[in-house]
Amino acid sequence: MDLAQISQRVSYTELVYQRVNKKLNIELSIPAIEALVQAVLSDATTTIERRGKNYYVSSVTRQVQLVVNAGNFRLITVNKL
Repeated sequence: MDLAQISQRVSYTELVYQRVNKKLNIELSIPAIEALVQAVLSDATTTIERRGKNYYVSSVTRQVQLVVNAGNFRLITVNKL
């Protein structure tokens, strides 16, 4: 799986928007969160690693790590690096 495929298939739940804002300690709108995710997934310096049932997508540039379910491509959370 590569970043382009994840970028095309990533999906969101209502809960994940709240979780992202809480974990990053910010208040982003839904479109801003989706734009952040797409920016991370389209960045050439982003790395991806599959561990178990999840993809861990890390962006040193933006200092965040996306956790995406490998089965249904739902964004689970975003962690600070």
